[in-house]
Amino acid sequence: MTVIRFAAQNFRNIADEEIFPCEEVNVIYGGNAQGKTNLLEGLWLFTGGHSFRGAKDTELPRLDKPTGKNSPSTTIEMDFFSEDREQNAVLQIESGRRTSWINEVKKNSGSALVGKVRAVIFSPEHLMLIKEGPPYRRKFIDTALCQIKPSYAGLMVNYRKTVAQRNALLKEIAKEPKMMGTVSVWDARTADLGARVMEERRQFISNIEPFIQETFQGISKGRESIHISYVPSFQPGNSVQETAALFVKELERTVSSDVRSGFTITGPHRDDIEIQINGVSARVYGSQGQQRSAVLAMKLAEARILEECTGEAPIVLLDDVLSELDKERQDYLLNHLHDQQVFITCCEPDTVDIMKTGMRFRVESGIIYPEEA
Repeated sequence: MTVIRFAAQNFRNIADEEIFPCEEVNVIYGGNAQGKTNLLEGLWLFTGGHSFRGAKDTELPRLDKPTGKNSPSTTIEMDFFSEDREQNAVLQIESGRRTSWINEVKKNSGSALVGKVRAVIFSPEHLMLIKEGPPYRRKFIDTALCQIKPSYAGLMVNYRKTVAQRNALLKEIAKEPKMMGTVSVWDARTADLGARVMEERRQFISNIEPFIQETFQGISKGRESIHISYVPSFQPGNSVQETAALFVKELERTVSSDVRSGFTITGPHRDDIEIQINGVSARVYGSQGQQRSAVLAMKLAEARILEECTGEAPIVLLDDVLSELDKERQDYLLNHLHDQQVFITCCEPDTVDIMKTGMRFRVESGIIYPEEA
């Protein structure tokens, strides 16, 4: 899919602007706090998700600095080509409530946009995927799977609810040990759902790793290698049924510890991904540039596998991705990402000069100035 036109009114620091991006690489550049990331944020909202910056919807309408109050509402609009036709989507946020229109048909929520526009986002916060603990890496898998397989979102919701109910029972057992006999019911339910989650994750890692390796090789000009592997909290079986049976045994084995902690200590909610660069831990030994390249490769690979599964390439949003990358890695992102629409933000004007084709947009105080590369 490609974005043909994006317009915003009273969105963040943008009063009334529109852009007509090209089908390949679009660089959005300017100084700090000028509104570059606001454009990416607006594009991302058309996926039906929340702000990737963690902002509340009430914070998105333009702030009037003299009064210190936000505008009553904000409206963003997108013309895009998808499913072999040109389409239109409008999202209005007023008093924290979303209303959307898809091809001029009004919807009562922003969630109606889910599946209409697909995008992959990289922001500096995604470096936590390598720098921090397992929850960030699990989120990477789960977020990608939810776009590829909408049914996976429901599976995760059911699994988390079941684990929460088992945890509540564990706390009760600590007070009333005679309730121990009821835990087997939740063990079976947890194991059934958990085994299905684990299989989806295992398949995802297996499918995405070749794309990650290929992209990382391109970014590093073949000088470095990457390997990722799924690290479950216990050794699964060769099928969902076998894994479920092993999961039940593991829950039975650890139940005493679970009761003492009041928490289910094993299962896919404790899984991890191991990321290695040149055979060693990226988290422990990777440089800032290597870590950024690794996360970037994972996000670009996510776009590739999303295209493979849906038949359409998602738009790729890269926020502040060029910093801490050498000129060769910057050249790869600016000149070698083909067959997909990319939006990149950066601060340094000199970096933009590396571009050979595409579009660039200079942003100053929320005003957008288009330029040809």
